[in-house]
Amino acid sequence: MAPFDAFLLLSFGGPEGPADVMPFLENVTRGRNVPRERLEEVAGHYLHFGGVSPINRQCKELLAELRLDLPVYWGNRNWHPFVADTMRQLAADGRKNVLAFPTSAFSSYSGCRQYQEDIAQARALLGASAPEVTVVRRFFNHPGFVEVMIDSAKRALEKLPAGAKLIFTAHSVPVSMAQTSPYVEQLAESARLIAEGAGTDNYRLAYQSRSGPPQVPWLEPDILDVLKEERSAGAAGVAVQPFGFLSDHMEVLYDLDHEARHLAEELSLPFVRAATAGTHPRFVQMIHELVAEYTGGAPALHVGHLPPRPRVCEAGCCPAPARRPG
Repeated sequence: MAPFDAFLLLSFGGPEGPADVMPFLENVTRGRNVPRERLEEVAGHYLHFGGVSPINRQCKELLAELRLDLPVYWGNRNWHPFVADTMRQLAADGRKNVLAFPTSAFSSYSGCRQYQEDIAQARALLGASAPEVTVVRRFFNHPGFVEVMIDSAKRALEKLPAGAKLIFTAHSVPVSMAQTSPYVEQLAESARLIAEGAGTDNYRLAYQSRSGPPQVPWLEPDILDVLKEERSAGAAGVAVQPFGFLSDHMEVLYDLDHEARHLAEELSLPFVRAATAGTHPRFVQMIHELVAEYTGGAPALHVGHLPPRPRVCEAGCCPAPARRPG
């Protein structure tokens, strides 16, 4: 394969103003039979913050910090700049071999395979002019990611009384999706590594931001239920680390900083939300290390019990969950 001639940051996308919110949510949920009432409820989360998601700004900040030798591009799944538009720009610029980095540390349909599908659809529209695209592996057990999360967990726990619980959160997904990917296994291993590095065995995993119809089972327990359980169990406090999100997405701002924090206050439960990776220097260094794997043959760095993910996803990895009609 020819040398890579561009780097593509792939992300989820988010609205840039109130008028964007419902069209954005319709893009996110297309084909998933999510009730209109649920869309309106989630729209309220965005409108609470002026209808602007922080994710686009955070992508720009990360791109500014990378300082790669390759030209950098950015494409989103659900809002401008869309992946298809960015792929057209890559082709117009004569790029032939692109290395893509999705903003997702864990393997699931939405965090891995769906990005592959977005790229495949964009390439099909471009035809012969479409550049080749290689997507870097998921990095849940890369030392760069784990070390950043350890630092975050330690800083959060230091603000709480001794014996506080460390609660890891990740986006809930349908159980059917979890069953076709190593998502839960990877979350559990990453949580173990981070808690061990932070010097605690007092931790648990919770989920947040469920968005599907109520009749479809999703991963549990929900973070709000966990807070109530910890209060009943007499926890000295909770440090909540949203390690399933790389930066302070709307799910972090609303579901944790607003909703979970307010519940903790009602419960008189000391609460600290730990920092996400964002543009932490070690996280930026990790991206450079991943790029070096693909551009220079550097070793696939990893820690813990699980091996690194394959450099190229095997065919059919993380398939889409079955959709219920209706």
